[in-house]
Amino acid sequence: MNPKAISLFCGAGGCSLGFKKANYDVIFATDIDQAALKTYKKNFPSAKVLAADINEIDFEKLLVDLEINYGDLDFLIGGPPCQGFSTAGLRFWEDPRNSLLKSYVKALDKIKPKWFLMENVEGLLTANNGEYLHEAAKAFIDLGYKIRIEKVYAHEYGIPQRRKRVFIVGNRLGIDFDLAEPTIAVKGKIFRNSDITLKHTISGLPEPSKSSTGICKYDSLPKNEWDEQLRNGAENITDHFAPNLTKIQYERVKRLKQGQTMKDLPIELQHDSFQRRSNRRVQDGTPSEKRGGGSLWNQKVSLR
Repeated sequence: MNPKAISLFCGAGGCSLGFKKANYDVIFATDIDQAALKTYKKNFPSAKVLAADINEIDFEKLLVDLEINYGDLDFLIGGPPCQGFSTAGLRFWEDPRNSLLKSYVKALDKIKPKWFLMENVEGLLTANNGEYLHEAAKAFIDLGYKIRIEKVYAHEYGIPQRRKRVFIVGNRLGIDFDLAEPTIAVKGKIFRNSDITLKHTISGLPEPSKSSTGICKYDSLPKNEWDEQLRNGAENITDHFAPNLTKIQYERVKRLKQGQTMKDLPIELQHDSFQRRSNRRVQDGTPSEKRGGGSLWNQKVSLR
């Protein structure tokens, strides 16, 4: 029998997919976003799904409905938004923007799973000089969990995206544990890797549709394991079409070379938002060589 998990703040099911691949049965998932849950149901048709505010869920009744005894659930998954990072005077748990994290802790107490995983933005590590992280960690420890807190770089595990997240993992079984070691070597100030790129992800796509319906049939076998995972058995791909570029968009694409960013373009081709952000950084005293525009255009072009 596979171990069982519950997913709070499930979204479209990213965390649930990871647990499914690790042979967990995600038996229940909830989110307040109806559109996300519609996608979740398609991805995980066997899971019981509930659209609800976490504060309105009776977790004691839920365990009865799921035929899970208190303390028997193997894993609780959840990444509650944690936005109270200001130092405006409110204590962490009093800040209404942290109410969802507080609700997650309450759910943990009501369910008492053997293990839990909470992911959050990296700002949690340094917010208010680490006080907020200390408060969150203390809440989990007070419930009897041994925890690890780690910042994870997704691209170190073969994901073609420089994405950073904080993982807090805990168990109440007294087990010492480590998170999985990275599988991809990264380097440089922004931890770039050369093995997984945008081209690695899109090379298996068919030619885009000329219709705005964007439905295309795959015309080749998966290029690699990652491509096979992205297709997930599908024969068609939706929303895959090429929009008509404006003249200035076409010129930007035409002129950008390997390794260049928006600041390498002539000023008349630079996006207005790039100039606005650059001007703000001038006002902030940012050195010239470190000024730049929006994060999208500051990503190096890499299509090997």
